[in-house]
Amino acid sequence: MAPPGVWHKTEGGFRLSAAYCPPITPGMDIRLDPLDPRYLSVLRWDGAIMAAFLLLPAAGAEAALYANDLPNGFVVAVALAIGAWLTLVAPARRFRHWGFALTDTELHVAHGWWTRVHTIVPVGRVQHIDLTQGPVERGCKVATLVLHTAGTEHARVTVPGLARERAEEVRDRIRAAIETSPW
Repeated sequence: MAPPGVWHKTEGGFRLSAAYCPPITPGMDIRLDPLDPRYLSVLRWDGAIMAAFLLLPAAGAEAALYANDLPNGFVVAVALAIGAWLTLVAPARRFRHWGFALTDTELHVAHGWWTRVHTIVPVGRVQHIDLTQGPVERGCKVATLVLHTAGTEHARVTVPGLARERAEEVRDRIRAAIETSPW
């Protein structure tokens, strides 16, 4: 048996070996599901794009150092190291620390490593739901579910990295719960 939270490729797609994200609120027995493994590619693409925007000014700084006969190579080396971190290391760490669960009455979203945030949204309080996909998400076939509730602070809760079909399923379950809600 594989360790908890490991995705396995099967004939029908991907299967999770066991619950990955443990509940962070003492006494809560909610199993949080991880995000779709394709979301890791989205995070890596986002990191690569940030790295490219970091490397452009670094290359300009190196050209200026070279033109003035000053020691060069250090600025690009630091930018490459940061770019490698943003593309290879940070996405996997971010991906591992996301989880969500939908019960009959609540949506639980947990994320973060240093500061762990566990948000509970009563589905009866949701005012509207968005399903978004940027170009990289469309290419990787994942979507972001956005719930809007009443209020000002934390009135928007996002669940990124869901398979498009799973996001639509969660959206439809929440919509059905809203329709039957007494408020």
